[in-house]
Amino acid sequence: KLTDTSSTFKKKLSADLRVIFPGYNTIFSDSTSKSSIELLSQYPTPQSILEAPKENIIKIFLNSSKKGIIWSENTYSKLFKVANEAKIIGLPLDGLAVKIASSITLIKTIQSEIDTLLQKINNFIQSETFPESIRANIELIDSIPGIGQLTAITIIAEIGDIDGFLKPKHLVAFFGIDSSVNQSGNFKGDNNKISKRGTRIGRRALYSVALASISNNRNGVPINKVLLDYYQINLKGKKPKIALVAIMHKIINYIFAVLRNQTPFEQRDPKIHKQMFLENNSLNKVA
Repeated sequence: KLTDTSSTFKKKLSADLRVIFPGYNTIFSDSTSKSSIELLSQYPTPQSILEAPKENIIKIFLNSSKKGIIWSENTYSKLFKVANEAKIIGLPLDGLAVKIASSITLIKTIQSEIDTLLQKINNFIQSETFPESIRANIELIDSIPGIGQLTAITIIAEIGDIDGFLKPKHLVAFFGIDSSVNQSGNFKGDNNKISKRGTRIGRRALYSVALASISNNRNGVPINKVLLDYYQINLKGKKPKIALVAIMHKIINYIFAVLRNQTPFEQRDPKIHKQMFLENNSLNKVA
């Protein structure tokens, strides 16, 4: 809920910046990133940035990011240019500047609460009273690309004991991404949506993992190339939402496998995985 509230204020901040500071969104990949928030908390308008000593802004970049002096110098140059342009084409609304400062204060306050809660959660999980088996399962889920520690904690908290799910499709139904039934008498619909039964929080966490899994990191390397390729194949002739649900199904299979086998995730090429599956089946038949 705190993250949702923070996101609401971040959207409002971005909207206000487009009015008072045109072009600002081209400076940072995320105009509500830590570097951007720290900058705007001290210099919320184009005029204040133009009047600020260069070394002060460079210091903000160096303290709030890990990108070094070259990035900081280049970012300042782009920022100064955009601030000059915004001074001419932006709307000089003092009230809006106050609103920006207010939004930033709220965002920082909420983020502080989030950080405190995350620290408490982490301390609890690392404590001696926390069950070792659950801690191990969190680490197993965390080994899957695209899943962070908080998401792993959320998923494990929602699933509980994996022994209650005999097959991956049972886990699919639990997350509510199985197809809903669209049937009346002899009529059977072919445009079914996901049922959305089961855990709403778990489904939301799974959706976030799916989006992360088909994206690239800062260096342009896919988070999970196998899933990204699978997503792009499914996009052919299908809607993006349907292709994303297919990714969510795959992730559930990953989760079920690592928890059932109690082994960390190992990414394999689909052809190699298929060959290993056939070999294992052959050995089981011989045995």
